[in-house]
Amino acid sequence: MEQTATAEEQKAKIRIKGLHKSFADNHVLRGIDLDVHEGETVTIFGNSGCGKSTLIKHLMGLLEPDKGSIYIDEKDFTHMSYRELQSFRLRLGVVFQSAALLASMTVFENIALPLVEHTDKTLEEMKAIVSEKLRLVFLDNSILDLKPDSLSGGMRKRVGIARAIALDPDIILYDEPTTGHQ
Repeated sequence: MEQTATAEEQKAKIRIKGLHKSFADNHVLRGIDLDVHEGETVTIFGNSGCGKSTLIKHLMGLLEPDKGSIYIDEKDFTHMSYRELQSFRLRLGVVFQSAALLASMTVFENIALPLVEHTDKTLEEMKAIVSEKLRLVFLDNSILDLKPDSLSGGMRKRVGIARAIALDPDIILYDEPTTGHQ
């Protein structure tokens, strides 16, 4: 009889150990421990100001913990070099609160931005990728030339998701994924 490893026995994709973060006298994260395994979806709920966005910023490498560590694929994320951190971020998709689309850019330009910045894809290849990502979020090419301010809130959120998955990340972080939805 074949045995499968329990979640505790599997190597964690993300392992957070004893994470602490304070801003002056405001202790936001106090000893957070969390394991996330390959293929898992984890949701963190809490009141406004309890540290959800602060935790995400740590996972993006935008904040350094006061104490504790973060391991991604068993590598200590808190001690990565700048080059290692930049390389890691290419494996990470982030959907920000309110989608954080660039108002001066079209839908196509917003979604293609990671491809322009981090790949050598041709325009035709980028068009194909953007179309596929739009399809995955139940939108179509009819909105490619629109600016974000002409989209509904739900459409903006889905365009933000399409941009977050443009590079086919293996980790996706959503900050307030239901904000703005009824």
